Amino acid sequence: MKKNLYVAILYGGKSVEHEISIRSARNVVAHIDKNEYTIVLLGIDKNGGWYLNTDINQPVDAGHAVAIKLDARSPHLIDLVSEQDVQIDVVFPVLHGTDGEDGSVQGMFKTMNLPIIGSGVLGSAIAMDKIISKKILKESGIPVASYIEFKKSSKGNIRFAEVEAQVGLPFMIKSAALGSSVGITMVKSASGFLPALEEGFRYGDKIIIEQFVKGRELECAVMGNEHAQASMPCEIVLVKEYDFYTYEAKYLDEAAVRIDLPANLDEKLAEEVRRISVAAYRALRCDDFARVDLFLTETGEIMVNEINTIPGFTNASMFPMMWQHMGIGYSELISKLISLGIARHQESIATETDFKMAK
Repeated sequence: MKKNLYVAILYGGKSVEHEISIRSARNVVAHIDKNEYTIVLLGIDKNGGWYLNTDINQPVDAGHAVAIKLDARSPHLIDLVSEQDVQIDVVFPVLHGTDGEDGSVQGMFKTMNLPIIGSGVLGSAIAMDKIISKKILKESGIPVASYIEFKKSSKGNIRFAEVEAQVGLPFMIKSAALGSSVGITMVKSASGFLPALEEGFRYGDKIIIEQFVKGRELECAVMGNEHAQASMPCEIVLVKEYDFYTYEAKYLDEAAVRIDLPANLDEKLAEEVRRISVAAYRALRCDDFARVDLFLTETGEIMVNEINTIPGFTNASMFPMMWQHMGIGYSELISKLISLGIARHQESIATETDFKMAK
């Protein structure tokens, strides 16, 4: 791999997780090996506009507007102010949520023949959809919490008594395609049911209503492709009066949780968490890296909650911390992810695309 690769850090996005993405991108910029890589900052504002920036601390739309130029050679990005091509060797997406983590930009850069780190179109789309991912995990023999799915068109027909009968109380109402605990409500009684439905449908046309799992909340980092490996798991311990791991507890209240890294598990149980994490990663067709969120129930059952294909890289994010615990520092981790993405891209372009019948 050549030195001084032009690494496009893609951040911001047309998503409710826009601010978290910016915080993650700042950390990646701070820790990337600048002797090996030239940073190209590609910011996306909340309206979907793309900008070529020079300072990660400036507003996303502070730089030059960019656009995709279609030509006979290959589509590429162009700076609309200088009218120069934007040089990119590999894309490092630090986007969270809609249009960034769901396969959209992954497909765009694939058509531009540019390597993009992380799961491809299929894995990204599957993992982003909580309903589809749970169906696949369940079909693969990986335990998940009981759930019901609903579309917005059926909102008027959703009955509290029927939901309670199927998943019990309390239960969680979530948008089917968001992360960072956005749009999640715990329902403890009928009085909170309709407001929770409204909150869930604010962010999309599908919701998932899940059994509340009483137990311990674990996370495990997975990295690699054919030989994917898992870190030692950590545990998120709520130490303040939160019903669950909310957005506020994750990002706004530094005293809300205690992180046990590694989690206080016996060796056999820790290895089983790691095994299930890799199995879930493979079942959802993830690439390069992801964070697997799990529950350990009071009866000792391990359940997969969800997989985050672009986990956070903020100061509070567990993905880089778990690898640091395994002896891989932040800068080395970024370099490993870049290498994985490039190697996978090189394998994909070696695939035959021209069919000729044997004579």
